[in-house]
Amino acid sequence: MSSLLAKTAGGIGCAVIALPLLVALTLAAALGSGSGTPGGSVPAAPSRHALADIPAHLLALYQRAAPECPGLSWTILAAIGKVETDHARHPTMRSSAGAVGPMQFLPSTFKAYAYPVPPGGKKPPTPWDPVDAVHAAARLLCANGARNGKNLRRAIWHYNHSDAYVTQVLTIADRYAAAAATPSGAAAKAVAFARAQIGTPYVWGGDGPAEGGFDCSGLTQAAYNAAGITIPRVAQAQYNRGPRLPKGAQLAPGDLLFFGTGPGSITHVSLYTGHGQAIDAPRTGAVVREGPANTDAPSFQGATRPTAPGGGVR
Repeated sequence: MSSLLAKTAGGIGCAVIALPLLVALTLAAALGSGSGTPGGSVPAAPSRHALADIPAHLLALYQRAAPECPGLSWTILAAIGKVETDHARHPTMRSSAGAVGPMQFLPSTFKAYAYPVPPGGKKPPTPWDPVDAVHAAARLLCANGARNGKNLRRAIWHYNHSDAYVTQVLTIADRYAAAAATPSGAAAKAVAFARAQIGTPYVWGGDGPAEGGFDCSGLTQAAYNAAGITIPRVAQAQYNRGPRLPKGAQLAPGDLLFFGTGPGSITHVSLYTGHGQAIDAPRTGAVVREGPANTDAPSFQGATRPTAPGGGVR
């Protein structure tokens, strides 16, 4: 493929983003993460403290229930479970105010968030059942500001009307999340290059400031060129080159994230920077930006790690 044809294909691959993804990216960028706690679209790995403190079945439940609210980290649910009943270790799980169960719901409040009954929940649902209660907690938080991190502090405050409670939950949530890996070597250089381009205009087929800006795959290729690694020009070819990460693998800064209608129809690529964030050149009329990674979007097709063996030409 000639360089002109490659640039044209790269521009098409980044400009024709499926509409649902484009809307999701735009909305997420406008909302931001809303909290310093690990969250956003990439699930935080449990820290050693979390593994030691949270019973295994409840850890799995917090992780399974968090997607009830897009952008909500399981660590927030786990922190609430810790504060309320020490993960169901409290001897009675009944408060003087009438709240009951592992997540301490007033029965009247629970009814508002109990349906649909989650897989494995009781029928009828009950605040005493951990599955029902944790899923209901995720829905309550979502209804009050946790969706996409719009106002996480407000959401937690609605769970218990106390600023001290909010701070306590957020502090515990931070301890439950394993620290994100700090990029080093080529990955650090690629991330630094991409971050330095924030604010640069999107240009269809663009390879850099000399052409007025970047498109999505032009940015990721340039970032890795700056790191001494050569990857293909077009988003689809970058995806095909790999090496691809297994589904559900923990992301690391420098990984490339791919979106489209299928593995053979990649239309967009971004560069993961850690803590659920990524940098991309989104579309005509926009600029290079850093925002939520959106790996929970239906159009997310997977990630690659160019710094791994076989990931690029050095």
